Amino acid sequence: MRRFLEILIPLLLPTLIYFLYLAIARRRAQATGAAPTLVFKDMPWSWLAGAGVALLAVTLAASALFGGAAPGSHYQPPSLENGQINQGGFSN
Repeated sequence: MRRFLEILIPLLLPTLIYFLYLAIARRRAQATGAAPTLVFKDMPWSWLAGAGVALLAVTLAASALFGGAAPGSHYQPPSLENGQINQGGFSN
């Protein structure tokens, strides 16, 4: 689930921010009596996709650089001892 959110949120965040901007711009246009000119088909899809991919790349790079175990550590898988599950993890 965490990996899913690490990928999905950065990809969709620029589009969600743009939709929020559209909603605010339409409300302001309606309040002043002007016709809203921003329509769904005129959205900058390539810019939104590019911003999402760039944000995803930054997220994955940060996850690779700052997450995980220390180099040289060994993985201990979960084990069952006396009916109790001991959690796995990394040890030096």
